[in-house]
Amino acid sequence: METMRLNLGDWKQAVKELMEANQRLTLENEQLRKILKREAPSGPSSEKKAAGKPPAPSEITSDEVVGEGYDNLARLYHEGFHICNVNFGHLRTEGDCLFCLSFLNK
Repeated sequence: METMRLNLGDWKQAVKELMEANQRLTLENEQLRKILKREAPSGPSSEKKAAGKPPAPSEITSDEVVGEGYDNLARLYHEGFHICNVNFGHLRTEGDCLFCLSFLNK
């Protein structure tokens, strides 16, 4: 009976962990769907822009590269993802992250 009780406790813990992971992935999936709907091309003009050639490396200045990278990180953070080295790419579930905010303020 004791072994069965221990096994049941292990199973309960495994179910709890799976339910938490499922909830986290569900939230992340919903956020990604919202982002995808927001960034989906909405007409032929956006297709023409996407089909255009990217600028040559000699045409890009260093200020544009730094600004673009910062903008991308800020956009990711505001979409609900960590940009700090501690949890990079994970979904932020508990509000603002001090590590991410300090990284953005550098």
